Amino acid sequence: MKEKVQLFGRFLSGMVMPNIGAFIAWGLIAALFIPTGWFPNESIAQLVDPMSHMLLPLLIAYTGGHVVAGVRGGVMGTIATMGVIVGSDDPMFLGAMIMGPLAAWVIKKFDKLIENKVKAGFEMLINNFSIGIIGAVLAVIGLKGITPLVSALNGCMEAGVGFFVKHGLLPLTSLFIEPAKVLFLNNALNHGILSPMGMKQVEELGKSVFFLLEANPGPGLGILLAYCIAGKGSAKSSAPGAAIIHFLGGIHEIFFPYILMNPLLLLATIAGGASGIFVFDMMGVGLTSPASPGSILAIMMMAERHSYAGLILGVLVSTAVAFVIAVPILKFMGKDTNLEEAQQKKDSMKKKAKGLQEESTAAKAGAVNKIAFACDAGMGSSAMGATVLKKKLAAAGITGIEVIHTPVSSIPKDVQVVVTHQELGERAAHSNPEARLILITNFLAAPQYDELVEDLKNGR
Repeated sequence: MKEKVQLFGRFLSGMVMPNIGAFIAWGLIAALFIPTGWFPNESIAQLVDPMSHMLLPLLIAYTGGHVVAGVRGGVMGTIATMGVIVGSDDPMFLGAMIMGPLAAWVIKKFDKLIENKVKAGFEMLINNFSIGIIGAVLAVIGLKGITPLVSALNGCMEAGVGFFVKHGLLPLTSLFIEPAKVLFLNNALNHGILSPMGMKQVEELGKSVFFLLEANPGPGLGILLAYCIAGKGSAKSSAPGAAIIHFLGGIHEIFFPYILMNPLLLLATIAGGASGIFVFDMMGVGLTSPASPGSILAIMMMAERHSYAGLILGVLVSTAVAFVIAVPILKFMGKDTNLEEAQQKKDSMKKKAKGLQEESTAAKAGAVNKIAFACDAGMGSSAMGATVLKKKLAAAGITGIEVIHTPVSSIPKDVQVVVTHQELGERAAHSNPEARLILITNFLAAPQYDELVEDLKNGR
């Protein structure tokens, strides 16, 4: 069940993550030039509405369609999504997430249906007119059928969020957000659910606190600082570096293993997240766009001009609360916080539960010439892990091996070795079952890095 939820979340976030640059461009224009921005400019501010209502939903639709059926799927998804865009005055991010993949699935099924049935010389005619005709039909269906459904779903979400806001209960969202993050659903939460709601709020208020509910680096920083003080073994020694990468680099996944070693620390992150949201809400803090990665630097850049004091205070308060609760848990709950031992124990439990067996030290495909580091989105912790591996290979004098970073759900088939976090191991095995799978718990100092390098160095 957890794997299925992760896959669904990955699919949602996968439509947004490649387009984060466009969201940031929109957010910067809004922050600078809308009436409440730094440099109000009525002429330039005319870009804001078309970008949020047209550009961003169409980019999401194209990306979602491309994932399902390549370029034809992307084009189909874009055509069909125009229907839901025209049918509503609200930014149709949710509509794009529905129509993009749906339209691509339709054209994919159509292509399969007529495969090997088209006479030679008519391929281009059929290909072009099939997209044109089916796309036009789906655009009308989107306008008349999907738009009311999406509007109703948006209304339900707005009512639910409005209840939390109206009754001052927004901090309680941390009860769901923080545990979901640790299960590697952070991108799905931030970009699949919270960002669309935030974009709508920006349309009305020029800023939104929803962009901060998941992206706040304070709770994670508090946990890592607690490990610096009360941790043991490599968990303690690696925590300072992890804290810097988390807070300044914005790679939140790096603190998830520290929570998984001691699940009681979820209490600290929940309390830290809730306290930060309370401060943000009380002081009217908001961002003008999603901050990705969740670095304090990116968050400050996306902050609305009047939000800086409350933003800094909220991050500091959430850090302090998480730290104060985490330290006694680490000191007195008797939990073993040694990363290597936790790795061995969890690997053993996973293999017994899932029936996984030890892979041979040689990759199934023979000589190793390509290694992939995989994470949920393929952009954060995997990029960092790939950098670490490259440096270790170079230091060992090993050449001729390509090291890439990739989403765990789409690992290339020509990869012989896959390195990923153990929580993503099952998804990685499904994505590329032929590759040797190396599961780690510590992105910075996993002993498996050195073991892999030693195997490669000795030709095993």
